[in-house]
Amino acid sequence: MSATTRQVHYSYAEYLALENHATVRHEYLDGEIYAMAGGSPDHAALAAAVIALLAPQLPSGCRLFTSDLRVRIVDTGLSTYPDAAVVCGATERASDDGLAVVNPVLVVEVTSPSTEAYDRGDKLRHYKSLRSLREVLFVSHTESRLTLHRKEGDAWTTLTAGPGEKLALASLSGELAVDELYSAGFEDS
Repeated sequence: MSATTRQVHYSYAEYLALENHATVRHEYLDGEIYAMAGGSPDHAALAAAVIALLAPQLPSGCRLFTSDLRVRIVDTGLSTYPDAAVVCGATERASDDGLAVVNPVLVVEVTSPSTEAYDRGDKLRHYKSLRSLREVLFVSHTESRLTLHRKEGDAWTTLTAGPGEKLALASLSGELAVDELYSAGFEDS
């Protein structure tokens, strides 16, 4: 008798039912549900520092969200929780998920050792399919470095900034100073 591996495929409704009662957040993609790992103190501090620095720069009509906001990428099927997101204008909700937005202009991901390759690879490709999205900001967990992917017309460009530099955020007409961000949110061990 041979053993077979049971392949489980969850519907989006089953995912939402799980999320409604879960004590940890999950991503959803292609019928699979993935638990999201908790972050380190440095990760949490960097996410908080980004939010604190972006909040006073928000243009009128834009809102800044924490990692509690679920973003649904309808074209690819991914539902995820970026570390921060900005929506300008009314929040548009996913037709199959009233708690997920589909129209951020900026998403922020603080990298971590276990998710950095995914965040900068497959997850970035998912994000780029959001029609409203203008920028994706990566905050490094290993060094004082910001990486910004910006949509210009139909193309995406990549900008980086290190110590002593600032990175302009076109989606907000603002900027982030690397030294200011990392002095507020990063602790050298």
